[in-house]
Amino acid sequence: AIGSDHAGVALKNEITPVLKELAVAWEDYGTNNEESVDYPDFGEKVAELVSDGKMEKGILICGTGIGMSIVANKFPGVRAALCSEAYSAKMSRLHNDANLLVLPGRIIDGKAAAEIVKVWFTTPFEGGRHQRRLDKIKAIESRLCREK
Repeated sequence: AIGSDHAGVALKNEITPVLKELAVAWEDYGTNNEESVDYPDFGEKVAELVSDGKMEKGILICGTGIGMSIVANKFPGVRAALCSEAYSAKMSRLHNDANLLVLPGRIIDGKAAAEIVKVWFTTPFEGGRHQRRLDKIKAIESRLCREK
């Protein structure tokens, strides 16, 4: 699943060929033009699909990536990682098992985004001590969801 606001449309269009190259199954949840929209509307669609297990992974793009990150990380089970370069993308998968990649459409270009997407989708979760840490995050999330 992929979604963007108006500030992420151009970058979204630049990375879709990379998704095809990697044989990543994806659906576009908008927006599809540069007319101003509210990023939470599109972030919610993609994050909910990942949270519900309907999509294994997702990508969100807005101007800085911050807004989409905030929205996505409100959803149980979503581990959204804002990545502006390949090293963060690699580590977000390797150590954090990130399942939603967030890109900053007004900060990076298509070449950088393509590299980030390739690294993110081809890096597996390392497990081990990192699984223990994820389990702690899941326990916090579970406790907070029960308290609300």
